[in-house]
Order: sequence, then C-alpha cells, then structure tokens
Amino acid sequence: MIEIGSIQEGKVTGIMNFGAFVALPGGKSGLIHISEIAHTFVKDVHDHLQVGQLVKVKVLDINEQGKINLSLKQAAEEGGAPDGGDELRAPAPSAPSARPRSPEMGEVAGPSGDASFEEKLKRFMQTSDSKNADKRRNTERKQHARRR
Repeated sequence: MIEIGSIQEGKVTGIMNFGAFVALPGGKSGLIHISEIAHTFVKDVHDHLQVGQLVKVKVLDINEQGKINLSLKQAAEEGGAPDGGDELRAPAPSAPSARPRSPEMGEVAGPSGDASFEEKLKRFMQTSDSKNADKRRNTERKQHARRR
C-alpha cells in the first residue's frame, strides 16, 4: 500500500525536463520533481537518472486526483537507498565539502568522532548549494521577464 511518508521501490519510466516518472507497486506511478532528485542543482535530469533504473523514493504527497509526488533525495536521507549494485542506488549528491584523505589530515571519519561533524558540514553545504541554485533560477527568471 502506498502511503504518505513511506519508502517505495520503483522503476523510472520516463524523464522530462521537470522531473522523472516512476512506476510504483500496484500499478501506480508518481513524479519525482527535479527539485527532489538531488541536494545540489539539477540542470539535466538525465545526469542523475536513466529510464529503467530502479530507485527508492519517499512518498511526499498524494493529491485529490491521485497524483503521487515522490522524493529521491529524502529517501536517500532516510537510508532508503539499497546496498545492492550501482544501478539500484540513488545518485549520490556531490559534496565539495569532503576533506581530502591525506596522511597529514587523517581519515575523514576517524575514531575521534569526525563523522558527525563531517555529516553536519555535508548537509549544510548541500542545503546551501540548493538554496543558491534556487536564488539563481529566480533571479534569471526575473531578469528574463524584464527583457520582454
């Protein structure tokens, strides 16, 4: 049964410039909006998903018409991505905040508890990148509207 907040496995059936359609269990289908694909700016959905790819998604909403809104990035946050092969994994967001693994810097997740700080920093950077991308898009839209 598909319920809001549940994690479902589905297959990408179509990719549009605004998102991707996913076939869900029970013959249902839903949409992953482009803003719910990754934590970073997604210019082209094809860079993150392919038709036929199996993905884990979180059900965000089911409206009155029965349309199902899905999120790939929220499913990954909740550990919804399976541990199987790469074709089953949700695309991993690229994080420029990762510290280099050099002997003088130590391992990223060492015994001193760096992992929680690194995770917090990674989430902050992803949120910041997403907000900056949204601001850029809005500014570009406003500038484009003024030119008309």
